[in-house]
Amino acid sequence: MTVAVRSALGDHGHVARPKGSFWTRLGTHLLPFADAATPTLPLARLFRLSLFQVTVGMAAVMLIGTINRVMIVELHVASWLVAMMVSLPLVFAPLRALIGHKSDNHRSILGWKRVPYIWFGTLLQFGGFAIMPFALLIMSGDTTGSPTIGLVGAGLAFPLVGAGMHTVQTAGLALATDLAPPDARPRVVALMYVMLLIGMLISGLVIGALLHDFSALKLVKVVQGAGALTFVVNLFALWKQEARNPAATRIDAVGDAPSFRAAWAELIALPRTIRLLVAVGFGAAAFNMQDVLLEPYGGEVLGMTVGATTSLTALWAFGTLIGLGLAARLLGRDYDPNRLAGFGVVPGLIAFAAVALAGPLGSPALLGIAVIGVGFGGGLFSVGTLTAAMALSGGLKRNGHPGGGQSGLAIGAWGAVQASCAGLAILLAGVVRDAIAAAAARGDLGSALTGPASAYSALYCLEIILLFATLVAIGPLAGGTVITRRDLAGLSEGIRA
Repeated sequence: MTVAVRSALGDHGHVARPKGSFWTRLGTHLLPFADAATPTLPLARLFRLSLFQVTVGMAAVMLIGTINRVMIVELHVASWLVAMMVSLPLVFAPLRALIGHKSDNHRSILGWKRVPYIWFGTLLQFGGFAIMPFALLIMSGDTTGSPTIGLVGAGLAFPLVGAGMHTVQTAGLALATDLAPPDARPRVVALMYVMLLIGMLISGLVIGALLHDFSALKLVKVVQGAGALTFVVNLFALWKQEARNPAATRIDAVGDAPSFRAAWAELIALPRTIRLLVAVGFGAAAFNMQDVLLEPYGGEVLGMTVGATTSLTALWAFGTLIGLGLAARLLGRDYDPNRLAGFGVVPGLIAFAAVALAGPLGSPALLGIAVIGVGFGGGLFSVGTLTAAMALSGGLKRNGHPGGGQSGLAIGAWGAVQASCAGLAILLAGVVRDAIAAAAARGDLGSALTGPASAYSALYCLEIILLFATLVAIGPLAGGTVITRRDLAGLSEGIRA
């Protein structure tokens, strides 16, 4: 027996590690999202669920990037009309809180809460993409149809895609929250953001390559192919994810469900909700205002080529991925999500100051480094605030019990504020840039501010002001909301390692 004990303890009396323990730990150390998996939510199932974010990213690229450019450059549609069409999906952004609440309390004999909303959101996206290319071609006047018919079709297609995106993302994130145990939710949130980013990057590259030699037939194939791919991928992502529970969704239990007004009042009454949503609004506006200005700034002020300005998007994505990975690590170790969001604002302040200085200094290299900082800070801020919003659902009550599966409302409120403020900031950026540029060209700003850099610098200063406002809003929240993880007996030594 002594020999057996010695062989188990080793020469120095310590418990011998299994031979494969190093390789077991290696995956979680090198892959920041490998430890997001749990026995109830394996990594393969988690990655499959996150595919809905890939299709949302693809739809965002189609609307903001591909369709925007095709309508203006190839189809010669008026810029103001393009801006109006692309902004139509934002109409549904404020409804994300209502969508989340409805998915929390959905009544169905099938026993599903989240699945119907993800499924019908997918159908909305599919329908919008099916109509969109034909509407655009008719609206451009290249066919024998009346442009008015194309305008009506585009006015239907864009809201359909937008409503589908918001519905799928809200219900999908709520489903991920339901499936993941509390200690794994921060890392799951970060993984969902990574998949959204991956979807945008891959879609941008593939769609750009397919439409390199533009033709009307290619436009129809690409846009409708995106709709078909959305349908197939979301069906695969959703398959056997949510367990049926007819007892919890029975139709005769409608009286148990709180109204949206009552649930919203309860959410707003929580001590931290309003301040958190204000911080989300300021931060989303600050980090997203530069989306449509960054590449024109590099080309017009710094004289960068099209290829060089396009690489700025890759640098931004690289910084965002670093931020998401760090956020997953820190939140997985019980780091305060509000403090994490506040720390994300700090590199954003430095980065936007560097972006503004890159023009006067004539330094594309400084601009590239600054763009990485913008992505890094935005990644920390987004994951931190979403995790803090998820924590708010723990303070809600259902049938007198805390929590009660109200995560959809909290996530929807975060998404409504984030999407609405980001969209309004992008719209404001275009208006302000044009107004300041026109004033500078007329000489109204003085002889020192006549160049194109004046308008861009003013907007970057505005973004810095918004980030300071974000710090003021989120500062008192830091240190008070901590996502705790379960004390797993027997693994403390491995966690410390």
